[in-house]
Amino acid sequence: MISKKIKAIIESPANGVIRKMFEEGILLKKKFGEENVFDFSLGNPDLDPPEEVIDAIKEVALDTSHMCHGYMPNPGYVEVRKAMAKKTSIEQGVEIGYENIVMSVGAAAALNCVIKALVDEGDEVLAPCPYFAEYNHYVRNHGGEIIPVKTNEDFSLNIENIRDALTEKTAAIIINSPNNPTGKIYSEKEIKSLAEVLLEHGKKTGRYPFIICDEPYRAITYGTEKVASVFPVYKNAVVVTSFAKNLSIPGERIGYIAVNPAADDAALMVSACIFCTRVLGFVNAPAFFQKVIAKSWNAKCDYSLYEKRCKEIMEVMDYAGLKYAKPQGAFYLFVKVPDGWNDDDMAFCDHLKKFNILCAPGTGFAGKGWFRISYCVAESTILNSKESFKAAVESK
Repeated sequence: MISKKIKAIIESPANGVIRKMFEEGILLKKKFGEENVFDFSLGNPDLDPPEEVIDAIKEVALDTSHMCHGYMPNPGYVEVRKAMAKKTSIEQGVEIGYENIVMSVGAAAALNCVIKALVDEGDEVLAPCPYFAEYNHYVRNHGGEIIPVKTNEDFSLNIENIRDALTEKTAAIIINSPNNPTGKIYSEKEIKSLAEVLLEHGKKTGRYPFIICDEPYRAITYGTEKVASVFPVYKNAVVVTSFAKNLSIPGERIGYIAVNPAADDAALMVSACIFCTRVLGFVNAPAFFQKVIAKSWNAKCDYSLYEKRCKEIMEVMDYAGLKYAKPQGAFYLFVKVPDGWNDDDMAFCDHLKKFNILCAPGTGFAGKGWFRISYCVAESTILNSKESFKAAVESK
C-alpha cells in the first residue's frame, strides 16, 4: 500500500493539472492533428538554445580525459561554481565567492534543498499568490506548511498582508520574479518594503525569515523592465535558479543555489544545502552540463519573439473578450475566467478542451478564477486559436 498522504495528493483534482493537460494534448494532437490543437499548457521553451550553448556541448562531448564523467564534490566543480559566482555578483550587485554557490539539478532541486535546510517540522513558508503550483509539494516534502498570501489586484506584493501572515514559525518567503503564472516583476520599492517588514519581524521575534528568490525567468523581461536585486537590501536571502528557461534547456536539469555571503551563518547555510543535495539523492548536478554552462552561461539570447507572441496572444484575448494581467516578463498570460462561470477555472478549462484548447487552471497556482496560457509555442498556434477562443467564450 502506498502512503495515505501521497494517495490523497495524487487523487486531488488540482494535482498536476499542468502535466495532465500537457499529456492530454499529446493524445488530442494524435487524434485531430497538431495544427488543430492549441496547446498552451506547459512552460516548455521552444526557442532553440543559443549557438554558444551548442558549441559548448560539442566541445565538452569531445573530452575523453580520465574520470571526466566521475564524481566531483557535492556542490559541483570549483571552476563552475566560480562562473556562477561571477554571474550572481553581476545580477545582485554584491560580490559572491564560489564558496557560496551550490550547483543543483535544476531550480526544483535547488528549492527542495534550500527548503529542507531552513524548515523544521511545522514551520511556515509564505508565498504571494498566485505562485508556481509545485511550491505546495516542495514545502510539504520537508514538513513545512505553505501559507498563501494575497497580492494586490495587479498582483504586486501586498506588504500589509505579508506582515499579517508572519509568525514565529515563518522560516522563509518565496519570491518568484518574473512570476509564474502572471509574468509580474516585483519592483525595487516592493522588495525594499518586504525587507523592512522582515527586519521588523526579526527584531520582534528573534527570527529573520529567509527570502528565497526563485529566478529561472530573470533574464526574460520586456521593454525596460528589470528584476530587482535582493542581496543588497536583505542579508538573509538566497537565489535559486536554473538555465531551463533563459537558455531553453529545461530537460538538462542544471541550476544552482547562491547564498548571500552576508547572511546569518552563511557558511552553515551553504553546508546545509550541500548536505541536503546529498541526502535528497541528487548527489551532485550533472557533470556534463556543469561544464557546458561554465562555458556558455553568458550566451547572447534574443527574447523578442516571446515579446511578440505576448502581444499576439493578448490580441487574441481582446478579440475573445477575455480580461488578463499584462505580463512584464517570462512567457505566461494569466487570464480571468469569463462572467457566468462563477470563477470555476477548472470547469472553464474543461470547456476549452471541447474547442481543442489546453490551458492550466488557476486553482493549481492558488489563483482561483483565472487560467494560465503558456505562449512559448509556435506562432501559428497562437494566431490560429483566435476563433476557437471566441467560440468557447460565446458558448456554454
